[in-house]
Amino acid sequence: MRTDLFRDKVAVVTGAGSGIGRELAIQLAARGARLALSDRNPDGVNETARLCVGADARVYSLDVSTRQAIFAHAAEVRRDFGTAHFIFNNAGVTLAATFEHITPDEMTWLLDIDLYGVIWGSKAFLPMMLAQREGHIVNISSIFGFIGYPAQSAYNIAKFGVRGLNECLWRELEGSGVKAVSVHPGGIKTNFAKAAPMGKHAGETERAVMELTDKLLITPAADCAFAILDGIARGRDRIVTGKASKLAEWLPRLFPRRYHAIMSMLGI
Repeated sequence: MRTDLFRDKVAVVTGAGSGIGRELAIQLAARGARLALSDRNPDGVNETARLCVGADARVYSLDVSTRQAIFAHAAEVRRDFGTAHFIFNNAGVTLAATFEHITPDEMTWLLDIDLYGVIWGSKAFLPMMLAQREGHIVNISSIFGFIGYPAQSAYNIAKFGVRGLNECLWRELEGSGVKAVSVHPGGIKTNFAKAAPMGKHAGETERAVMELTDKLLITPAADCAFAILDGIARGRDRIVTGKASKLAEWLPRLFPRRYHAIMSMLGI
């Protein structure tokens, strides 16, 4: 395992104002990384930077739903740091709505952030990594990138899409010096799910699913961040971490047509 992998390297973290993004930033700082931290919430990301004691950390305002903003951010990072060695495409949202109930605008809003934000974040930082033949594109998918889950249709579409991008990059980037890492957290205890908006037409189905999901959020965000950085240092290209994450990874492989019934029996 590389113990010095992050030292003096430039790590870009989106969605760094809270949750997993904040914990990644704090732990990257402790490992000696230089940090480009972004979020839509200026108070949150400034607090994260304050918590990264002793680190060379710069703060940026970024809305990852806008392609032009992401490419402009990559240019800012190059201007301020010279390059980037790690991009953690972590910013994301969720929404409680069945496919029947979700509106086209709600679907577009979520996909612009959770899917296209990752696509353009990867695309914007890849050229500088290829040029230096060194880098890691770390894309946060979810256990919902393995399993279909009710009232999470848009989120499922996004996270399956992120997983597909990651697995494509595994092959395309062979021999380039750049690695793609697919991260699949599950049951992480943050405000992410609790703060999730209900769809405009959400009803009892969505409320029941969110109550069930809330009971599964038990893994601390700090543990998730540690698993991600430890997995990268160990050279892994897929990192699965958190409550029920291994189950979510293997059930659809072993029982592709029956895993929903098994999950229901297990109360998941």
